[in-house]
Amino acid sequence: MNGSTDLSKQMEDYLKNIYKLQEESSPVSTNAIAGKMDISPASVTSMTKKLGQMKLLAYKRYKGVTLTGRGVKVALEIIRHHRLLELYLNQKVGMEWHKVDAEAEELEHVLSEELEAAMDRALDYPTIDPHGDPIPAKDGTIVSPEETVLTELEAGRSTVISRVTQESSDVLRYLGDHGIFPDVIVSVEEQAPLAGTVTIKVEGRTIALGRDVARCIYVLATDRDN
Repeated sequence: MNGSTDLSKQMEDYLKNIYKLQEESSPVSTNAIAGKMDISPASVTSMTKKLGQMKLLAYKRYKGVTLTGRGVKVALEIIRHHRLLELYLNQKVGMEWHKVDAEAEELEHVLSEELEAAMDRALDYPTIDPHGDPIPAKDGTIVSPEETVLTELEAGRSTVISRVTQESSDVLRYLGDHGIFPDVIVSVEEQAPLAGTVTIKVEGRTIALGRDVARCIYVLATDRDN
């Protein structure tokens, strides 16, 4: 991989996960990193010190870490590899969308630039992966649509699912079994915060989702007629 051949798989995983957390809130706390990666805060502290010495992130005492420009570049390269692999496995190999993440996790670290380019051509230079997440361009740019979380969509509105951020393969299988994929039209029948559910209609079928799951489903901010 360009610019990251001196990094271990573990280091690359740290940078990728810090980048994702940084999209939500910055700086990123060591506890947040530990929670996302399911490791101890002490291990995070040790690794962030190493990455800081390598000028891949900056640490602010009592606040957390932020990736440097170089750290962002490496993280985006890993994410690009991961999402291209997911799409290739899904579209060209026929692997179901709830299974591709685990395979891509392993392959993203060993993908050569030549194979990356070949997959990009074979997929006709895609911009999103099977879950709707944007695939960073080679230069690191990302194009994201204007979207909102399903739990924020008022009852009676219809729009298009843009992406599903859920990482659990079991949940993804469940959503897929009910036809909940990116580019599918969805309408909100009822928002019931006290009951903890969002009732939606997808392809003529009505389903009640728990709000934790619904928060992982993003939809376009514009309405769509059924």
